[in-house]
Amino acid sequence: MSTSSDPELVAPLSLTEQVSATRSGELPLQDLIAQTLERLELVNPSVRAILPDPRLRERLSSEAADIIDRWPTPSLRPPLFGAMVAVKDIFNVSRMPTRAGSAVPPESFSGREADVVARLREAGALVLGKAVTTEFAYFAPGATANPHNRAHTPGGSSSGSAAAVAAGIAPLALGSQTVGSVIRPASFCGVVGFKPSYDRIPTGGTLYYSPSVDTIGYFVNSVADAALVASTVLLGWREGEDAEASAPNIGVPAGAFLEQSGPEMHAALEQASARLGAAGLAVEEVMTLHDIADINKRHSDLNASEFAETHAERYATYGSMFRPQSAELYETGLAIPRADAEAGRASRIALRQRLHERMDRAGIDVWLAPSAVGPAPEGLASTGNPAMNLPWTHAGMPVISLPFGDVDGLPLGLSLVGRFGHDETLLGQAAMVESALDGRGLS
Repeated sequence: MSTSSDPELVAPLSLTEQVSATRSGELPLQDLIAQTLERLELVNPSVRAILPDPRLRERLSSEAADIIDRWPTPSLRPPLFGAMVAVKDIFNVSRMPTRAGSAVPPESFSGREADVVARLREAGALVLGKAVTTEFAYFAPGATANPHNRAHTPGGSSSGSAAAVAAGIAPLALGSQTVGSVIRPASFCGVVGFKPSYDRIPTGGTLYYSPSVDTIGYFVNSVADAALVASTVLLGWREGEDAEASAPNIGVPAGAFLEQSGPEMHAALEQASARLGAAGLAVEEVMTLHDIADINKRHSDLNASEFAETHAERYATYGSMFRPQSAELYETGLAIPRADAEAGRASRIALRQRLHERMDRAGIDVWLAPSAVGPAPEGLASTGNPAMNLPWTHAGMPVISLPFGDVDGLPLGLSLVGRFGHDETLLGQAAMVESALDGRGLS
């Protein structure tokens, strides 16, 4: 392993603490802006998580003045008042270009501001800047490095978003997941990543990859932070349901799926299971996903086919500007028979139902699984293997990745996977698991 590590690059921030201070006025917004820009200037040249913005200081000061005028009374300020948010560069943001990690002209991606960004603004958040993404949220990487070791990938496609949170540039960053683009980089960067149930966060104003599975998610530093954001951006949020969750029975998905992960993750699962058991939570192995190779194939065919549909006009005009990985995916997608793509769409619901039925038969409430096959690989030419995320994304089920352990200073993460549509319950259960894994026991 390379030793390009610098402990000063890892300085996570608490979103909950930040907004408590800004809402009350204890931390004036202009002071927060100064602190944020100081941190950005210190670490971004090394981590390369946030794209340049020559108007950054002026824009943030103006937007801060606007929200102070809108919400002058501290007691009436919204839940994310003053929260600094990094936005993956596939989401449109007013008066900011969208480049999607590509040389294709930004005019090709222009459109109305993304619904999720608008929801965050309504909750009082400030857009710090655009975070680096792989091209079109696929595999061609940007320049972002892992803050824990700059010789290693931060993961992708939400590379800059995960790195920005790990490096303490922002306490919240938006990402998206089509296979493993939130949960895997969360694991690699040692932060909490949350991918809600499919379609619980509106996707308007977003550059699609595969609309049948694309899901907006985000990065924070604790389950409490994740729940705070969820209450503002998830459609139909059921207030209080997370707090009412009971201690979960946990299933580890044994068999062919788990065998895709490496020894470091197997060891982490064993350690986590023992710690959870000691805290009073039931953990058992449950055989499932024996046909993971077929699931992987159906998901990949669906993704490639819909990628080709999404980018057909863009490729006809700018195909020579596509990076080789993206061009290859486009050509692959054109060759996918329509029947195979339709089979992929149909299998999403079938897999979800099958996983729910397996949970019912085994008497479990959540799955506990690796968030990646292992620690972040060395090198920035690849963003790592998303195999451990694929079935949950295909089924549209909510997933939260919690940091747990490390290998030579490179973080590992474990995923909790809940039932579709029950994101609130999953977040409540995740808080209990987080407490147990941290050694604090259950409250």
